[in-house]
Amino acid sequence: MSDIGDWFRSIPFITRSWFAASIAVPFIGKLGLIDFRNLLLFPEMVFSRFHIWRPITATFYFPITPNTGFLYLVNLYFLYHYSTRLETGAFDGRPADYVFMLLFNWICIVITGLLMNMQLLMIPLIMSVLYVWAQFNKDTIVSFWFGTRFKAYYLPWVILAFNFIIGGSFMNELTGNLVGHLFFFLMFKYPMDLGGRSFLSTPEFLYRFFPNRRGGVSGFGAPPSRRPAAQDPAGGGGGGGGRHNWGQGFRLGGE
Repeated sequence: MSDIGDWFRSIPFITRSWFAASIAVPFIGKLGLIDFRNLLLFPEMVFSRFHIWRPITATFYFPITPNTGFLYLVNLYFLYHYSTRLETGAFDGRPADYVFMLLFNWICIVITGLLMNMQLLMIPLIMSVLYVWAQFNKDTIVSFWFGTRFKAYYLPWVILAFNFIIGGSFMNELTGNLVGHLFFFLMFKYPMDLGGRSFLSTPEFLYRFFPNRRGGVSGFGAPPSRRPAAQDPAGGGGGGGGRHNWGQGFRLGGE
């Protein structure tokens, strides 16, 4: 148990909080402590009965059944793996910027969920984070099942197809990919690579709650296209040309 505790405490704070909530809320519903229907996103309940907690609980809740358990564990692993790598890689020392990215993606996903009557929002938010990681590490070679290897740029779309096969739907993954693309385009691609106007910036109040841990300068100093592919220390591994053994991640509980 001490090893599990040490591992859990080693997860960076923002990812650790998100990861813990994504375990606690599904098990609260699984154990019947709260009727799981009160955790889902129903637009009519939000607007007519002011159940304002539903956009939050729907982000953390996922039904755990014999048919959905594997999909839940896979996406829980994606959350841990890629959120950790973003928080300690591209957003290292900038927790406010990472929180802002999560908030922006979450708001976009909630709006989409209300419009499209999506009751669960866990997978879209996880996929939006995975998409942003893939953009920061687009030239990194990742390994998938059966020894297939390709650039991280294609990973969100491979996972979309993979989850469609095991889960029977792709709308959650597609929503997450599109929202992740929207954030990356507005925050980085358009203003930095294309020389356009900057539409997004981290609010100052977030820096008061989550101050930068180094340098003391808010925001991002360089467009991601100028970042070396091996910048993400966890994504490249020790040697091997910056390869990332994604496929091994399904041995949940060990990297």
